[in-house]
Amino acid sequence: MITLDRLVNVLGAYGVRLCGRPERRSARLRSVAMPDATDGRVAGDVLLAVGAGSVTEAVRWAVAAQAAVVLVRAGAETAREAAVAGESNDVAVMLVDPAVSWSHLVGVVYGLVLEGRETESGRGPTDLFALADSLADAVGGAVTIEDPLSRVLAYSRSQQAGDPARLETILVRQVPERLRETFRARGVFARLTATDEPIFVEPDPSHGMTGRMAVAVRAGRELLGSLWVTCGSPLTGTRHTALANGARTVALHLLRSRASADLERQVESDLVVRLLEGTADAATVVSRLGLAARETRVVAVRTHTSEEPHAMLLLAFERATTGFGWSRPGRSALLGDTLYTVLPDAGAPAARQWVAALAAGLPPRVRVVAGIGAAAQAAELPASRREAEECLALHERDASRTESPAYDESWDDILLQRLRAAARAGRVPARGPVSALRRHDAVHDTHFVATLRAWLEAQGDLVAAAERLGVHANTVRNRLRRMSEVTPLNLDDPRKRLAMVITLAAEDE
Repeated sequence: MITLDRLVNVLGAYGVRLCGRPERRSARLRSVAMPDATDGRVAGDVLLAVGAGSVTEAVRWAVAAQAAVVLVRAGAETAREAAVAGESNDVAVMLVDPAVSWSHLVGVVYGLVLEGRETESGRGPTDLFALADSLADAVGGAVTIEDPLSRVLAYSRSQQAGDPARLETILVRQVPERLRETFRARGVFARLTATDEPIFVEPDPSHGMTGRMAVAVRAGRELLGSLWVTCGSPLTGTRHTALANGARTVALHLLRSRASADLERQVESDLVVRLLEGTADAATVVSRLGLAARETRVVAVRTHTSEEPHAMLLLAFERATTGFGWSRPGRSALLGDTLYTVLPDAGAPAARQWVAALAAGLPPRVRVVAGIGAAAQAAELPASRREAEECLALHERDASRTESPAYDESWDDILLQRLRAAARAGRVPARGPVSALRRHDAVHDTHFVATLRAWLEAQGDLVAAAERLGVHANTVRNRLRRMSEVTPLNLDDPRKRLAMVITLAAEDE
């Protein structure tokens, strides 16, 4: 089943808006109804008020149909009326822009609601688990359905010919790496890529595996995944045919599921991009995304791997957007080579946990780097995005960092990074005391710049500066005197000292 939240998110792209009753966004929707002049007993969770003359009439029809939400074509000027009518009658009212055709909207609504509808057994008509059970009965073996990365999408309840390898695969939700290596060495994956015919995989007792029949799940030339059946010997006759036909049915299910998910991801991404780039109606966009009206923060993520870099980033985006509406905390968009996610603020540690969970779902060979912006109101999210990007750059520059930098804790590093960027761009004065001392060190092999740095960091304490340098305090005193002969230092002037600290920080890589 789907929730009202999901319906709101998707239909927002068609100019449909929810008026009032935000607490109803978790309502579950199982059926759709339309007014019928020949049958006054229309009932359904979603009522499409085709032909309603007003918002009031549409709400009255919804009450009669025991609907949780009603869609009515009306202009924005009726939003207040719609909110009041909905509150009074415990119905969520969604206003449809008059420019949107009912024929277009009906197809979207019926598709979303009915695709997500559950049966009495708790499984939907396009549910892969139900399909896996049916296939297991037809082929006489335990079935698993996997994606191209050998992650388990669904499996049958049947344990016919089940083995330890299958049990482990189901428990960790993906084929163990050692078994993947075995399949790769035997050329199983290469054969699945090359043919649509089911293939037999010989048993491997060392890995706790009996035989397998495997077949590619493909849409045209695109490999969507694979279908596996545990069996001691190759399937023949009707069972072989059932397996081949089952792969085509699974492909259809995966395509329908992906089409629904892609539509929702596109709607979500467009809204997130508007927030990241700045928009006058930021609070409204946050509401349309189903986020609470409180502070959020931007997380910027990149993936690094020697192979399939774009595929891994897309996989990260897929994982970040798996589960819709209230089932996950953030909302995400993919821009260039970076995944951006807007998370409700629960502190930097919570954001790091989200990044860690995302990384855990990717192959071990992928390095995930991330930056976390500071908490921000809706209108301030462009600033949080810039902070997240700068923290991301810190993480990429320092491979030894085990945790994603957060602006709250790394603002000093960010400031220094900005200073160094300004220095590289030539926006820091090229001449001054520090530059003069650096040139002198290069020509005469002295240590004046290091001495100045140590003295400034020690706040003028000769003993502390000497300890930093590993020399005697008199040596520091001597160097300072000689340095003042090379260039005017004016160490008694606090502004000059601050300027030299900034210059040293800007030039320090």
